[in-house]
Amino acid sequence: MHILETERLSLREFNTNDADFILILLNNPTWLLYIGDRNVKTVDDARHYLINGPIKSYHTNGFGLSLVSLKDSSIPIGMCGLIRRNGLEDVDIGFALLPQYAGKGYAYEIAAATIEHGKKKLGIEKIVAITSEDNTHSIKLLNKVGLHFERMVSLASDNEELMLFTEGVK
Repeated sequence: MHILETERLSLREFNTNDADFILILLNNPTWLLYIGDRNVKTVDDARHYLINGPIKSYHTNGFGLSLVSLKDSSIPIGMCGLIRRNGLEDVDIGFALLPQYAGKGYAYEIAAATIEHGKKKLGIEKIVAITSEDNTHSIKLLNKVGLHFERMVSLASDNEELMLFTEGVK
Protein backbone atom coordinates (compact mmCIF):
# COMPACT_ATOMS: atom_id res chain seq x y z
CA MET A 1 0.00 0.00 0.00
CA HIS A 2 1.20 3.46 -0.93
CA ILE A 3 1.69 5.74 2.10
CA LEU A 4 3.10 9.05 0.88
CA GLU A 5 5.23 10.84 -1.69
CA THR A 6 7.66 13.70 -1.40
CA GLU A 7 9.33 15.67 -4.16
CA ARG A 8 11.84 12.86 -4.85
CA LEU A 9 10.72 9.85 -2.82
CA SER A 10 7.90 7.39 -2.38
CA LEU A 11 7.00 5.45 0.78
CA ARG A 12 4.98 2.25 0.65
CA GLU A 13 4.34 -0.71 2.91
CA PHE A 14 6.77 -3.60 2.65
CA ASN A 15 5.67 -6.96 1.29
CA THR A 16 7.48 -10.28 1.15
CA ASN A 17 8.69 -9.53 -2.40
CA ASP A 18 11.03 -6.96 -0.79
CA ALA A 19 13.09 -9.69 0.92
CA ASP A 20 16.07 -9.37 -1.47
CA PHE A 21 16.32 -5.65 -0.71
CA ILE A 22 15.93 -6.19 3.05
CA LEU A 23 18.77 -8.72 3.00
CA ILE A 24 21.05 -6.06 1.47
CA LEU A 25 19.88 -3.20 3.71
CA LEU A 26 20.11 -5.09 7.01
CA ASN A 27 23.61 -6.33 6.23
CA ASN A 28 25.25 -3.11 5.07
CA PRO A 29 28.01 -1.88 7.39
CA THR A 30 26.15 1.26 8.51
CA TRP A 31 23.09 -0.74 9.57
CA LEU A 32 25.22 -3.26 11.45
CA LEU A 33 27.19 -0.50 13.21
CA TYR A 34 24.34 1.75 14.30
CA ILE A 35 21.24 -0.47 14.38
CA GLY A 36 22.70 -3.90 14.98
CA ASP A 37 22.74 -7.40 13.57
CA ARG A 38 19.19 -8.70 13.14
CA ASN A 39 20.52 -12.13 12.14
CA VAL A 40 19.09 -11.82 8.64
CA LYS A 41 21.52 -13.87 6.56
CA THR A 42 19.31 -15.34 3.81
CA VAL A 43 16.36 -14.23 1.69
CA ASP A 44 14.19 -16.55 3.79
CA ASP A 45 15.42 -14.77 6.96
CA ALA A 46 14.54 -11.46 5.31
CA ARG A 47 11.00 -12.68 4.53
CA HIS A 48 10.56 -13.70 8.18
CA TYR A 49 11.91 -10.30 9.31
CA LEU A 50 9.32 -8.57 7.11
CA ILE A 51 6.42 -10.80 8.21
CA ASN A 52 7.23 -10.61 11.93
CA GLY A 53 8.33 -6.96 11.91
CA PRO A 54 6.93 -4.34 9.54
CA ILE A 55 4.01 -6.39 8.14
CA LYS A 56 2.89 -7.48 11.61
CA SER A 57 3.13 -3.85 12.77
CA TYR A 58 0.84 -2.67 9.95
CA HIS A 59 -1.85 -5.07 11.20
CA THR A 60 -1.26 -4.48 14.92
CA ASN A 61 -0.62 -0.70 14.96
CA GLY A 62 -1.79 0.63 11.61
CA PHE A 63 1.77 1.74 10.80
CA GLY A 64 5.33 0.44 10.70
CA LEU A 65 8.64 0.63 8.88
CA SER A 66 8.11 1.01 5.13
CA LEU A 67 10.07 0.95 1.89
CA VAL A 68 11.63 4.21 0.69
CA SER A 69 12.21 4.37 -3.06
CA LEU A 70 13.18 7.00 -5.59
CA LYS A 71 9.95 8.35 -7.04
CA ASP A 72 11.14 8.64 -10.63
CA SER A 73 12.69 5.16 -10.94
CA SER A 74 11.13 3.11 -8.09
CA ILE A 75 14.65 2.05 -7.02
CA PRO A 76 14.51 1.07 -3.32
CA ILE A 77 16.97 3.06 -1.21
CA GLY A 78 15.99 2.41 2.40
CA MET A 79 13.27 2.29 5.01
CA CYS A 80 11.47 4.79 7.17
CA GLY A 81 8.46 4.59 9.41
CA LEU A 82 6.84 4.74 12.77
CA ILE A 83 7.36 2.05 15.39
CA ARG A 84 5.72 1.14 18.68
CA ARG A 85 8.56 -0.35 20.76
CA ASN A 86 8.50 -2.12 24.10
CA GLY A 87 10.16 0.22 26.58
CA LEU A 88 9.08 3.49 24.94
CA GLU A 89 5.91 5.32 25.96
CA ASP A 90 5.54 7.04 22.60
CA VAL A 91 5.72 6.03 18.95
CA ASP A 92 9.17 6.56 17.49
CA ILE A 93 10.47 7.18 14.02
CA GLY A 94 13.07 4.92 12.47
CA PHE A 95 14.98 5.32 9.24
CA ALA A 96 17.89 3.77 7.37
CA LEU A 97 19.23 4.28 3.88
CA LEU A 98 21.75 2.37 1.83
CA PRO A 99 25.11 4.18 2.16
CA GLN A 100 25.21 5.26 -1.49
CA TYR A 101 22.06 7.36 -0.92
CA ALA A 102 23.29 9.10 2.25
CA GLY A 103 24.23 12.78 2.17
CA LYS A 104 21.70 13.73 -0.53
CA GLY A 105 18.95 15.01 1.76
CA TYR A 106 16.78 11.91 1.26
CA ALA A 107 16.72 10.94 4.94
CA TYR A 108 15.55 14.40 6.00
CA GLU A 109 12.97 14.51 3.21
CA ILE A 110 11.37 11.17 4.13
CA ALA A 111 11.70 11.57 7.91
CA ALA A 112 10.03 15.00 7.92
CA ALA A 113 7.22 13.71 5.67
CA THR A 114 6.76 10.61 7.86
CA ILE A 115 6.46 12.71 11.02
CA GLU A 116 3.93 14.99 9.32
CA HIS A 117 1.98 11.95 8.06
CA GLY A 118 1.98 10.41 11.55
CA LYS A 119 0.59 13.53 13.13
CA LYS A 120 -1.87 14.71 10.48
CA LYS A 121 -3.10 11.45 8.94
CA LEU A 122 -2.66 8.97 11.79
CA GLY A 123 -3.42 11.36 14.66
CA ILE A 124 -0.28 10.52 16.64
CA GLU A 125 0.26 13.35 19.11
CA LYS A 126 3.90 12.75 20.01
CA ILE A 127 6.64 11.12 17.96
CA VAL A 128 10.05 10.47 19.50
CA ALA A 129 13.29 8.88 18.28
CA ILE A 130 16.17 6.87 19.69
CA THR A 131 19.74 6.54 18.49
CA SER A 132 23.15 5.60 19.77
CA GLU A 133 25.50 8.32 21.02
CA ASP A 134 28.01 7.71 18.24
CA ASN A 135 25.51 8.02 15.38
CA THR A 136 26.25 11.67 14.65
CA HIS A 137 24.42 11.66 11.28
CA SER A 138 21.22 10.45 12.93
CA ILE A 139 21.54 12.98 15.76
CA LYS A 140 21.97 15.82 13.26
CA LEU A 141 18.93 14.65 11.28
CA LEU A 142 16.77 14.31 14.38
CA ASN A 143 17.61 17.88 15.38
CA LYS A 144 16.85 19.05 11.84
CA VAL A 145 13.34 17.50 11.93
CA GLY A 146 12.64 19.23 15.26
CA LEU A 147 13.48 16.53 17.79
CA HIS A 148 15.93 17.27 20.59
CA PHE A 149 17.83 15.18 23.12
CA GLU A 150 15.87 14.62 26.32
CA ARG A 151 17.59 11.80 28.21
CA MET A 152 19.28 8.41 27.99
CA VAL A 153 17.04 5.31 27.91
CA SER A 154 17.40 1.55 27.72
CA LEU A 155 14.88 -0.60 25.89
CA ALA A 156 13.54 -3.71 27.55
CA SER A 157 15.24 -5.95 24.98
CA ASP A 158 18.66 -4.31 25.13
CA ASN A 159 21.19 -3.19 27.73
CA GLU A 160 22.64 -0.44 25.51
CA GLU A 161 21.84 3.09 26.60
CA LEU A 162 20.32 5.10 23.78
CA MET A 163 19.64 8.78 23.34
CA LEU A 164 15.93 9.67 23.43
CA PHE A 165 14.88 12.62 21.27
CA THR A 166 11.52 14.34 21.71
CA GLU A 167 9.75 17.46 20.59
CA GLY A 168 9.94 20.68 22.54
CA VAL A 169 13.10 19.88 24.54
CA LYS A 170 16.10 22.12 23.83
